[in-house]
Amino acid sequence: MSKTSADLERVATSRKNADIEHWDVENEQFWERDGKRIANRNLWISIPSLLMGFAVWLMWGMITTQMQNLGFPFTVSQLFTLTALAGLSGATLRIPASFMIRIAGGRNTVFLTTSLLMIPALGTGVALMNPDTPFWVFQMLALLSGIGGGNFAASMSNISTFFPKKQQGYALGMNAGLGNFGVTTMQILIPLVMTIGVFGAIAGAPMALESSSGTLIGRIEAGTDTWIQNAGFIWLVFLIPLAIASWFGMNNLRPITPNPGTPAQAFGKILGLYGVGLVTSVIGMLALVWLNMWIALPLTIVLTVFALRLIPGEIKPNIQKQFAIFSNKHTWSMTVLYILTFGSFIGFSAALPLSINVIFGNMMEVAADGSVTRVSNPDGPSALTWAWIGPFVGALIRPIGGWVSDKVGGSIVTQVISVVMVIASAVTGWVMMQAYNSTDPNSYFAIFMILFVILFAASGIGNGSTFRTIGVIFDQHQKGPVLGWTSAVAAYGAFIAPRVMGEQIQAGTPELAMYGFAIFYALCLVINWWFYLRPNAYVKNP
Repeated sequence: MSKTSADLERVATSRKNADIEHWDVENEQFWERDGKRIANRNLWISIPSLLMGFAVWLMWGMITTQMQNLGFPFTVSQLFTLTALAGLSGATLRIPASFMIRIAGGRNTVFLTTSLLMIPALGTGVALMNPDTPFWVFQMLALLSGIGGGNFAASMSNISTFFPKKQQGYALGMNAGLGNFGVTTMQILIPLVMTIGVFGAIAGAPMALESSSGTLIGRIEAGTDTWIQNAGFIWLVFLIPLAIASWFGMNNLRPITPNPGTPAQAFGKILGLYGVGLVTSVIGMLALVWLNMWIALPLTIVLTVFALRLIPGEIKPNIQKQFAIFSNKHTWSMTVLYILTFGSFIGFSAALPLSINVIFGNMMEVAADGSVTRVSNPDGPSALTWAWIGPFVGALIRPIGGWVSDKVGGSIVTQVISVVMVIASAVTGWVMMQAYNSTDPNSYFAIFMILFVILFAASGIGNGSTFRTIGVIFDQHQKGPVLGWTSAVAAYGAFIAPRVMGEQIQAGTPELAMYGFAIFYALCLVINWWFYLRPNAYVKNP
């Protein structure tokens, strides 16, 4: 089939203003002629932008560790609050971000959300230059860092519209998998740049490390000059060129976003949606202080959804139209299955350093009279040295999960990794119990790390398979919002997993947390089989 004059005119117009009027990737000829080139260009700009989002979102876990080592005048509880606030806002902001592409367009959304990350990056760098910076400033910056977490929902929603169903697993696996390298990039890069005056006099004077700290390249002793402010400034090196690339290299798809308005109007919509999420994040944080976690988190989700329905103007009918996903039973089944995969990945990413520090940083000591006490382990492994390995493997293997799922079906792959995660989680719980009560916990560290790497690998593969399933089940207009919604709910794993594991470790029963996760994974096994693998399943092995 040859191009008509109308097709040529549309292509010329698209190249001029970055808005594509005609988009039919399920048509093989269109895909090979125009679609593949455009889709891949948008994908390869989207990936590093998403990577930066993850890095800025989760940077507080590393920053607060060094703030404590440098003597910032905050309690451990306050430092935990910063990490929790970033995690909570990142998950909550994914809810409004789920609907941005249909309202504001992909190019407009990725450009602005990437540019917004410069605010917490620059602000954090400036705030860290002065140990006397008020705590409320760091709270505000942690809240804004959640924009990086929210960006995932918009990014995945956008990329899902560029590729045909047969390549959904590949495209979404690449975008999310390589984007998730932001976790590993942050865990490796921040400790390194804090040891070097990368930006010279512009970044201010260093501070002296008050206690030794571990990094990927080894242990750094107390008294070493440390530029903690570089943990914020370093991201500007990447964010500025990425914002430029997204503006000049990405596209809005008019069949997906019929009326984004002018760029200024689109930006206003995006800021309004994120404004709602930031307000409900603050309310959610207050609710966590006053209420039980299991009440506060659902309350935050419901409040955010309700607030979105109240937004006036032309946004309201567009959002209400997309709310049709909540009447589809597959939205809820896939939400559970995505908690299994991404919820586990992001939750364990946050919880692994805690587990290493507490379980292996202490040991049991038997006194001469037979009494047993828990004392510090002088040879305990450093979380900053080892914690990056699990997220690295999980992110690296995710595209493979998408590729395999495109070949054999997403639900079969999800079923296999669910079995692996049930077994690995239960065994990990037993190992954690043995190490916690041992006079030589280091002897359990190797198997502990191997089991966690297995959990990360399985969750990474499962991320690819669930993306494939969503891409096949839902149509072009629903799969984007569903991807965003499921990723929003699963992202609360960044808050739940460390809280649950921390509470059980403090109670002396770390195995109960992992046994609980194993029970949940078994439930996911049944849900996946019932909906997608049993005879007469609703959709057979999508």
